[in-house]
Amino acid sequence: MKNIIVLILLTFAGFTVQAQVAKNKNAKVEFHVSGNCEMCKKRIEKTALSVSGVKSADWHMDCGTLYLIVNEQKTNVPTIQKAIAKVGHDTGEVKALKEDYDSLHTCCQYERK
Repeated sequence: MKNIIVLILLTFAGFTVQAQVAKNKNAKVEFHVSGNCEMCKKRIEKTALSVSGVKSADWHMDCGTLYLIVNEQKTNVPTIQKAIAKVGHDTGEVKALKEDYDSLHTCCQYERK
């Protein structure tokens, strides 16, 4: 009887662990990225696409939202946001360093909050 109970518990534990590990290969992600112009759009999208696991990137200038399709097995949102901040653009969670922001072209320097 003990063996049956142990076997059932191990089976449920295995399913629980497997469910937590499963990650989406085509996850839709969106977050805010500060910017102003077409040069910003190109820089933001190019940087996002340079992160391994990002399949698609589309930044909307009018609302400042970056829409991504991401393989969650290869990357995560904080990694993408750090890469974008490194080229001078603030994201919802990660603020660019002053020297990275200052290196942007003058038309790309948005109003920082």
